[in-house]
Amino acid sequence: MNQPVLTPTPMQHAPRHYTVGAYTSAASLPGDRQARMAARRAFVDLKQTYMLALDEVPESQADWLRNQVRSAEEPVDLWLLRGPVFAALEGADPDRRKCRQMLRRGLDTVFADHEPESCFTPL
Repeated sequence: MNQPVLTPTPMQHAPRHYTVGAYTSAASLPGDRQARMAARRAFVDLKQTYMLALDEVPESQADWLRNQVRSAEEPVDLWLLRGPVFAALEGADPDRRKCRQMLRRGLDTVFADHEPESCFTPL
């Protein structure tokens, strides 16, 4: 019982992979790039809004918060700082109230769906 001897064939190429994942990792689509740029721009704008809001807070209270805002790398880092910043901006002073409103608007642009759904609808 002799087994047939297999002769080597010329070098065969690997089959091509026609899947979406094979190409999106190497080069992204133009829409993806624009979406990433828009998200980055919104993040930088929110960071600047935080810094402007902290201008109304005395230096002794704001130093740590400014350092945290500067070192934020993701929008969620700023989301987690909202409580301490709003606490530092509390009071009835019109300038602080204006800063709180500005900060809320900035947070709404980046985190548009952070509010729970309500049964009330705007008119």
